[in-house]
Amino acid sequence: MKKTALIMAGGRGERFWPRSRKSCPKQFLSLTGDGKTMIQLTVERILPLVDMEDIYVVTNRDYRELVHEQLPELPEENILCESVGRNTAPCIGLGAVHMAKKYEDAIMYVLPSDHLIKYNAIFLRTLDDAAQVAEEQGNLVTIGITPDYPETGYGYIRFLPREGKGRAFRVDRFVEKPDLETAKSYLATEQYLWNSGMFIWRLSTILSELEKNLPETSAGLQRIAAAIGTDGEQRVLEREYEAFSSESIDYGVMEKAEHIYTLPGSFGWNDVGSWLAVEKIRPTNEFGNVVEGNAVTVDTVRCIIQGGEKLIAAVGLEDMIIVDTPDALLVCDKSDAGSIKKVLENLKICNRNEYL
Repeated sequence: MKKTALIMAGGRGERFWPRSRKSCPKQFLSLTGDGKTMIQLTVERILPLVDMEDIYVVTNRDYRELVHEQLPELPEENILCESVGRNTAPCIGLGAVHMAKKYEDAIMYVLPSDHLIKYNAIFLRTLDDAAQVAEEQGNLVTIGITPDYPETGYGYIRFLPREGKGRAFRVDRFVEKPDLETAKSYLATEQYLWNSGMFIWRLSTILSELEKNLPETSAGLQRIAAAIGTDGEQRVLEREYEAFSSESIDYGVMEKAEHIYTLPGSFGWNDVGSWLAVEKIRPTNEFGNVVEGNAVTVDTVRCIIQGGEKLIAAVGLEDMIIVDTPDALLVCDKSDAGSIKKVLENLKICNRNEYL
């Protein structure tokens, strides 16, 4: 069956401030040291399975040119722009109705644009196995990540180890982000996976599930589909999209559907959720520091230092994050990395929008 891919690229990446900005969020940055941006790596990774002409990107309309600049070989009509963010269900639905205009039916891979994968060959095999399960009409497949520590920042998937298809297991339920003790108990059972936000299904399956579980969204998507290629396409898209409720695909569809399967993924996945992820994707020096740019460290250990031409001198520091950009400097204890978004909240309150 024909393979297509939808890359979700509308996020703001606020926890990577001050490098990630409203004008150029995380998915358009290079964080791996090879000069390639997150979205470029995502598309490059999927190309062995999907032709470039069958890859679609859904993004905010402010980022159309960024997508085009970074993915010049992607057909311009495959850049689908939201006028306003409405979470993952409308985003995925928008991609699905465009693909369904092109193909009667096809396998649809849904991938975030800001994840990193260490072992691409294992990743591709996992997606290929997932597609085989998804080809059976009605099956929804998600990739779960085999956990190696009790993470409290991810949702989890509980699977049934005795019920499955090939390498896929039937999903029992999705659970919200747990506290530490609950996360430890999940690991002990060996029946929970991290929810990666990657999905595989047939176009006909996901459109049917949207119609069943989110009928108002589905009706709006069908009006958008009817307008594709007409003079009123943009007007209809904006009207319908702004009327959508904000709904995640997990809550809107996956938690309500019946035939849900998950494949455990062990391919070096990292969701690059905050500056702390840099330690996992970039090499550390003998003092445990990750240093980029012009920096000198003295008695400084386990720090993340990101700068440019300006000299950064760090003396006597432990477990700190320092990020210097031309107009903003972040100094943060690693334990407070999750609070960086509060800086942006304060900037918004003070109308200091030039720093957002």
